Amino acid sequence: MAKHKEWETYIGEFEDYLKLERSLSENSRKAYISDIDKLQQFVELSEWDLSPLEIEQEHLEKMLEHVCDLGLSVASQARILAGIKAFYKFLLFQDLIIEDPSVLLEGPKQNRKLPDTLNYYEIESILEAIDLSTPEGLRNRAILETLYSSGLRVTELTELKMNNIIADIGFLRILGKGSKERIVPIGKDALKYIKQYIQEVRLHLEIEPGHENFVFLNRRGKKLSRVMIFYIIKDAALLAGISKKVSPHTFRHSFATHLIEGGADLRAVQDMLGHVSITTTEIYTHLDRDYLKQVIIDCHPRSRRPIADDRLNS
Repeated sequence: MAKHKEWETYIGEFEDYLKLERSLSENSRKAYISDIDKLQQFVELSEWDLSPLEIEQEHLEKMLEHVCDLGLSVASQARILAGIKAFYKFLLFQDLIIEDPSVLLEGPKQNRKLPDTLNYYEIESILEAIDLSTPEGLRNRAILETLYSSGLRVTELTELKMNNIIADIGFLRILGKGSKERIVPIGKDALKYIKQYIQEVRLHLEIEPGHENFVFLNRRGKKLSRVMIFYIIKDAALLAGISKKVSPHTFRHSFATHLIEGGADLRAVQDMLGHVSITTTEIYTHLDRDYLKQVIIDCHPRSRRPIADDRLNS
């Protein structure tokens, strides 16, 4: 984008202001800068050739709508808005703009219907509530680990094929909406449980003809239905004592929320979720696979602790 350097310049000046004039801590400065980085990413995703000084209220409103659609909590949306408002107050204070485009922006309504999300500890409690001593339990743990690791839609999970697990490099080949294919990273935990499920459960099933290539099967050797995935998640949440309404989409939104709150940029998350372009044209191609994998390693909660490097095809 032609205005990329201008964003870097003004964000750098804003960071200096936060440090020298406001005397904010390093963590607080990083939080503010992260919020403005997200605004820049959205502007570039939208193919608006605009500098920070050219942004208007309507652009900011569209950005806030987008982060809401990604499933961010009310608190996270409010924090991003606060960062944007602080940035534009700074630009106004420096006489770089005449009017503040953020002044009339309202915070997210507490009663607005938002996608349900789970915090990381709730995700962990649901995963740990599953009984791994049963064949169904081992399968269900693999299912939930996969949903949370890769942010799949429920149909993408039920349609996942054996030959679409690229275990040696840690990716899944997914056929999403509109038959659009994408490659998404999958974490080592999810691969570990998929491997256990395949070797200890699936290998011993009598598989129905036509279902041989589907990864997740029921006891009769047929691929799982979408409805069955909902029941599996509902039962696991009840066992964990989670009172929220939890569905496969809850795991998908939690995946996106935790990545963004962990520092992942909007473009990477949008690519991994398989969202359609937010403009009328295709605005991005597949990101570099090493970069997407690094986003998962750096930003996904289940990648921040040491686990065995246990490959599916080892």
